[in-house]
Amino acid sequence: MNGLRVVVADDDVLLREGMASLLAAPDFEVVGQAGDGAGLLELAREHRPDLVIVDIRMPPTYTVEGLSAAAVIRAELPETGILVLSAHVEVDHALTLLGSGRGIGYLLKSRVVAVDEFLDNVERIARGGSVVDPALVQELVSAQHREDPLDVLSDRERDVLALMAQGRSNSGIAQQLWVTEGTVEKHVRSILLKLDLPEAESDNRRVLAVMKFLESR
Repeated sequence: MNGLRVVVADDDVLLREGMASLLAAPDFEVVGQAGDGAGLLELAREHRPDLVIVDIRMPPTYTVEGLSAAAVIRAELPETGILVLSAHVEVDHALTLLGSGRGIGYLLKSRVVAVDEFLDNVERIARGGSVVDPALVQELVSAQHREDPLDVLSDRERDVLALMAQGRSNSGIAQQLWVTEGTVEKHVRSILLKLDLPEAESDNRRVLAVMKFLESR
C-alpha cells in the first residue's frame, strides 16, 4: 500500500531535501519537489497529492508566492491538505489560510524540533485535520484583544473624525454631513473627551485626535 502522497516546496534546497528525507518512510511518498510557487502548482496539478508542504516566501519576490500558490491549490484541489512552514509569525496570512477549510497547518520552522511530532502533524493534516503552532495561536489571541481606541466613538463621531483627518474645517464637515456647524462642534468636543485629550497649551487636540485615527487604521 502506498503512503500519503506529498509535494514539498521551498526555495532552500537543503531544507527541501531534508524534509523529503524525513518523509521517506512507509507512511509517506514524496511525489515532487519545487523551489517556487509556479513549480508547486505544476506538481500539484500533475500528481494531485494528499498534502503540499510550502514556505510562504519564495522566488521571485519572496513575499507571498507560497501562500498564493496554496490558495490556488485549495480552490482547484480542495481535498489536498496544505502545511505552511514559515520562518515568522504572519498573522494576516495565517488568518487567510486558516479560514480556507479543513486539512490546514501552519508551523514555524524554528519550532519544529521533534521529528516524530512533525511527521504526526503531516499525517494529521493530510487526513483532513488542522495543526497550528502555539506561537501563532498566541499572536491571534493577542490581535483579537488589542483595543481600538476609536471603539469609544459613535458611528457619527467616527465620520466626523475621518473628515477631520482629511483636513476639513467644522464648516466643511457640516456641509459634507448635512448638519449644522454647531452639531459638528458638539461632536468634536465629544470626540476629544472620549479620546482622553484634555486641553493643553502646547498640544493641538484636533491634530492629536487625527493621529489616533490614522494609527488605528
